[in-house]
Amino acid sequence: MSYCSFIPTMQPAERKALHQRYHDHHYGFPIHDDNELFGRLIMEINQAGLSWETILKKEEGFRKAYANFDIAAVAAFSEKDRERLLNDAAIIRNRLKVNAAIENARVIVQLQQEFGSFEKWLEHHHPRTKEEWVKLFKKTFRFTGGEIVGEFLMSIGYLPGAHSEDCPVYAKITRKKPMWQR
Repeated sequence: MSYCSFIPTMQPAERKALHQRYHDHHYGFPIHDDNELFGRLIMEINQAGLSWETILKKEEGFRKAYANFDIAAVAAFSEKDRERLLNDAAIIRNRLKVNAAIENARVIVQLQQEFGSFEKWLEHHHPRTKEEWVKLFKKTFRFTGGEIVGEFLMSIGYLPGAHSEDCPVYAKITRKKPMWQR
């Protein structure tokens, strides 16, 4: 069952609304802001082993803990910041995931210097198959397995499949010319 057709069956109403908001306004839509791309990567990494609902409920906590997903700020996090994150109940307190966020921010700073932006780095490597993307991400970033990379790229419009073609949001996304259409 697709995400599009599963959401209407969700109960209670608060749970359904949380997923519907993400589905209708974020999932699969192209993102052009590097900090938001980084934020989505953080959220996808933190979802590993957990439900997406848990991550959606903690999004504001992630924003606050990770300096509103400011790449340069997170890249400059100190050991004290790392310990703060590991004690922050508003996020996922997993050392590997916290370390990945900080190290990945540092990598993205380097990519920005080389390519002009994280988005331009992604564009530079487009198009690729999911398998090729996974190899590239594993070589470049920390904590980026197949499921994480696939969902990240689908959620930002680089891979198709975020919505079924009969979903009304699908038409909205295609009007924005996501990378998978190019």
